[in-house]
Amino acid sequence: MTATAARWTDRLPTRVGRGVHTLAIASLISQIGIIVTGGAVRLTESGLGCSEWPNCVPGSMTPTPEMGIHGLIEFGNRTLTFVLTAIAVAMIVSVWRMRRTEPVVFRLAVGLFGVIPAQAVIGGITVWTDLNPWVVSLHFLVSAVVVAVAVLLVNRTGMARRGEDSVAVRPLARPVRALGWTVLATAAAAVVLGTVVTGTGPHAGDAASPRHPFDAEIVTRMHTAPVYLLVAATLVLLLLVARDARQRALRRAVMLLLAVVLLQGAIGYWQHFTGLPVALVLTHMLGSALLVAAAANVWDRATGRFPL
Repeated sequence: MTATAARWTDRLPTRVGRGVHTLAIASLISQIGIIVTGGAVRLTESGLGCSEWPNCVPGSMTPTPEMGIHGLIEFGNRTLTFVLTAIAVAMIVSVWRMRRTEPVVFRLAVGLFGVIPAQAVIGGITVWTDLNPWVVSLHFLVSAVVVAVAVLLVNRTGMARRGEDSVAVRPLARPVRALGWTVLATAAAAVVLGTVVTGTGPHAGDAASPRHPFDAEIVTRMHTAPVYLLVAATLVLLLLVARDARQRALRRAVMLLLAVVLLQGAIGYWQHFTGLPVALVLTHMLGSALLVAAAANVWDRATGRFPL
């Protein structure tokens, strides 16, 4: 390492402070944001606004006037990848000198960065397959996993900032841990089946794009089944931790999850019985991202990783 490089790295933080934690929060917000903007691309039928990848159109990385507003919308969503990349790189740099003292934080930061090029490739395959609904679902589900990872990063940097030890903790009761896993599994099932409902519905991203040949009513009912289980698991978990003063953080996380899932369910029924208006569908997509974040937070806290 040169003297110049050594002097540069010497300026990096050696402990998790406000700046590092803020970058972790920015990572979470940006990952949720890219889900919402991706939904806006689909709902405005701009999914093929750029007809090629990595170019927008043959011979041009940027949209041409002939592509119209759809080209601008799709290209705008693509450029947000650079925002995510900038935040991810800043996160890695900020924890570089902590890669041995805070290895979990460092690995989570690297993981968030590593998914970005993979998502770009999946986005390209989405275009090449004319918005095949299975590929579109994969694109969303990978983003959902990244949101969950970003939640873990926020939690870990918050703990490190407060000087809490994530290893030397007393394990939570077995029913609490089991319900934490149940919350994670049912939330994941609801989100996965939700992508099947979306792939069966009318908002394909482009009028010529393929759709699933399923019965919309049947897949919608399948989607709601794990939601009911999620609500039940959340309520039972809330009852278990309601009177335990040591579980304030977990109790708040469970209450937040309950609020998100009930609101998300209300929006889901509303959009279903009103013909899937674009504004409600987009709100439901935001709710899906928030549901993933809330469920990941409950799982993380309920599986004994946090101090009591």
